[in-house]
Amino acid sequence: MLLLLALHAVTAPLLPAGARRLGDRVWYAAALVPLLTLAWSAYHTAGVLDGRPPEEDLPWAGTLGLAVDLRLDALSLLMLWIVTGVGVAVLLYARHYTAHDHGREAALMLAFAGAMTGLVLADNLFLLYVFWEATTVVSFLLIAGRGARGERRAAAFRALLVTTTGGLAMLLGFVLLGRAAGTYRISSLVADPPSGGTTSAAVVLVLVGVLAKSAQMPLHGWLPAAMVAPTPVSAYLHAAAMVKAGVYLVARLAPGFADSPPWRPVLLTAALVSLLLAAWRALRETDLKRLLAYGTISELGLLLALFGAGNRTAALAGATFLAAHAAFKSTLFLTVGVIDHQTGTRTIGELSGLARRMPLLFATAALAAASMAGLPPLAGYVAKEAALEAFLPGSHGTTWPLPAVAAGAALTVAYTARFLRGAFGGRAAEGTGRHTDRPAPGFVAPATALAAAGLALGIGCAGLGAVAQVYADELPEHRPHPYELALWHGWTPALGLSALTLAAGLALYAALTVHRGPAPPGTPYTDRVHARLRGGLDAAALWFTGRTQVGSLPVYLTVLLLTVAAVVGTAAAVLPQPLGPLHWTSSAVEVPVAAGALAATVAMLRTRHRLTGTLLVGAVGYAVAVLFLLRGAPDLALTQFLVETMTLVVIVLVLRRMPPRFTPARSAWPARVARAVAAGSLGCLVAVLALVTTSAPHLPSVSGGYAALAPETGAGNLVNAIVVDFRALDTLGESAVLLVTAIGVVSLVRVWTRGVPDAPEHAPRPRAAPPVAHWDEPTGKWLPGADERPGEERSVLLEVVTRLLFPSALVLSLFLLFSGHSRPGGGFAGGLVASQAFVLRYLVGGRAGLGAALPVGSGTVAGTGFALCSATALLPVLAGAPPLTSVTVHTHLPVLGAVEFATSLFFDVGVYVLVVGVTLKLLSAVGVSLGRAPAEQSGARP
Repeated sequence: MLLLLALHAVTAPLLPAGARRLGDRVWYAAALVPLLTLAWSAYHTAGVLDGRPPEEDLPWAGTLGLAVDLRLDALSLLMLWIVTGVGVAVLLYARHYTAHDHGREAALMLAFAGAMTGLVLADNLFLLYVFWEATTVVSFLLIAGRGARGERRAAAFRALLVTTTGGLAMLLGFVLLGRAAGTYRISSLVADPPSGGTTSAAVVLVLVGVLAKSAQMPLHGWLPAAMVAPTPVSAYLHAAAMVKAGVYLVARLAPGFADSPPWRPVLLTAALVSLLLAAWRALRETDLKRLLAYGTISELGLLLALFGAGNRTAALAGATFLAAHAAFKSTLFLTVGVIDHQTGTRTIGELSGLARRMPLLFATAALAAASMAGLPPLAGYVAKEAALEAFLPGSHGTTWPLPAVAAGAALTVAYTARFLRGAFGGRAAEGTGRHTDRPAPGFVAPATALAAAGLALGIGCAGLGAVAQVYADELPEHRPHPYELALWHGWTPALGLSALTLAAGLALYAALTVHRGPAPPGTPYTDRVHARLRGGLDAAALWFTGRTQVGSLPVYLTVLLLTVAAVVGTAAAVLPQPLGPLHWTSSAVEVPVAAGALAATVAMLRTRHRLTGTLLVGAVGYAVAVLFLLRGAPDLALTQFLVETMTLVVIVLVLRRMPPRFTPARSAWPARVARAVAAGSLGCLVAVLALVTTSAPHLPSVSGGYAALAPETGAGNLVNAIVVDFRALDTLGESAVLLVTAIGVVSLVRVWTRGVPDAPEHAPRPRAAPPVAHWDEPTGKWLPGADERPGEERSVLLEVVTRLLFPSALVLSLFLLFSGHSRPGGGFAGGLVASQAFVLRYLVGGRAGLGAALPVGSGTVAGTGFALCSATALLPVLAGAPPLTSVTVHTHLPVLGAVEFATSLFFDVGVYVLVVGVTLKLLSAVGVSLGRAPAEQSGARP
């Protein structure tokens, strides 16, 4: 199972490159992956039916309940057949439908197939949530398209907003369920479900996510809006797979939580309301895809009602209808795609005579529509009869939904007839003159295959029932004799009710067509509500932002400091810690260092020059580094020193764009007093907390025995062992944050500088001094790229020093990198040293000098570093070990002799490369052009 997911993850990114050589045949390559998954699931069918479901477990972070737990049981097998079977058909269909950008679309469709495969195989709540949100993200990309605007982008954002909000509620429910049950494994949770008020609240939160994902009223508006997406997307995501994720989750949790107090009232009410109202809305639509979309909402309501009923017969009907719906609804969507592709429209009233012009397509659509209406011998009929049987009074189960289910079945027949008549009815002579080409057989074949699958599932319902019954047997049976799937049960009440709904549906359609005609669709009420809510939310956000984001950094900082002081101070007052002897200092040397830091702080508050203030802040940082060193923390001291140096360099470069003096204070004295109180309060609080933590020996250590375990990692440096071994997951997350920060800064700078013409880096300026003042201008080429600067901007001293220091700094950075596991250093410190070497080259030669020193783009460097960190974290999985597992390797090299290193070194190398790339990216984003004078850049006087 892990290999199948890896196959999806590896193949999808390769498809855009493959499309350059294969063209539209890249869809065949994409279809191979779900086809292999389908074959794998077929191979394991016998084991699933015999009660031997395949399972795979991969520990991740056990203390957090995070693990890659995969399981293929009967329900997962059924959903996997749907995901892969429909997926193969849609991918083959897309080759004929998609006109351009084959690589991107195929990659996203395959990525979605992989996410759905992971979702149905997941046996861990958090893992299921990860795949759940992955389907949301990929769906957004597929709906929005590349560079699309207008309706597609708006529909994509609407779907993202609704499903993500529901997903967040569901995540909170998962956390509550896992905490209440003591496990996040789904199979264990269902086998021994918790109870109580917390569980009830968790169930409601999970159902909110289900209703949003499965487009149930009132959270349904995103699905009809998403019909602006290409037909393959609608057929796969919005008919067969994504919208069924919520149905699948209900079916998965029903055996354990169907008796939870809020389960049936919340689920059945929303489902049955959606069943009826969406079906009625489908009768008013003139767009064939939107008609099918509202029909899908109605049918998803029926599925949720069946699985939510909590009895065996309803679950059996639900599992059968799950497969039948995937077959007939994806067929009908593909049919509409062919019509739209060949005629240029899918609007009822603009189509006529297609039954004669496209007989194969009509036969395909008629077969699928018959299944949707519940006609024998198709799978839809088998599922419909089972659904009616599940709610009949004689079943001794939940019976009150029966009228709604029967009415929904009649409405389904009515909009099915409307679909067939609107798409294929009329005479060819009544057409609007649109040119219609008969579609290629390969274009119609996938839809025909899915329609035939619906027929096969109906005739061979015993085979489908064998799988469905394994799942349904997990729920209680309220009938004296277990219900079995069959085409003929004799003359039963369910058969009579089925015939009655068929007649009622046809009569309803005839009445609407003959007497009144279909009402114009207008703007749905929920769309108007959504527009008003979004407008109100935007207005409220604008009002709140206008009163809180005033553009004053001192105000922001004051609020932040006061909040921190209030929260932490309150916690310290409520939970006081007994103090031991206060340790003010460990050596006399610390006193002058601390006094120097205090003096620099006071001087910084008094100065009015930006550069002076920056240097004084740096002096405080260096003093703190010295205190770290005196306290026996060389790693912290080294990191603090390097960070302060890099910060000083960047700030000095930024200051070139700003006036030399601080802006005179214009605020009144109450504001200055408030800022002083905020700063003083937080400073005193930090000082008190520092004394408490250093003078309370009874407090437990946060190291967790790392010192005793460090030798097992082969590390002689405990700090580095914590960073790349014990807390490597934290380091990986911080690396991602660092990369995202760089991307954010670059994006902001690009927005700020959009439309501003770039001045030449070395624009000539008139000399303010006589030529004799420039006697030290270099005439030789000391460094590559430096000679491209104007002579008056070059310094022979700086170039010579840089030529000496640059290679030395790089060697030092490599030494810190490779020795960090045994002595102070590591990838972060080494990366900072290397970054400062490149910054020095930038100061000397500008962008040309930096390009000569590092011909690779900074973004590529940063991405490579993060990729190396991620690969090092995940590669142990291939060996069956948990992620981030590190081993010590002993080898012998020809020159170096015996060498011992830990595989976590590669993780450290990734951090090193990432830090270099991010630093250079941030440096370039600052946009400092050394060829422009400060006055030219800011308009300030020198």
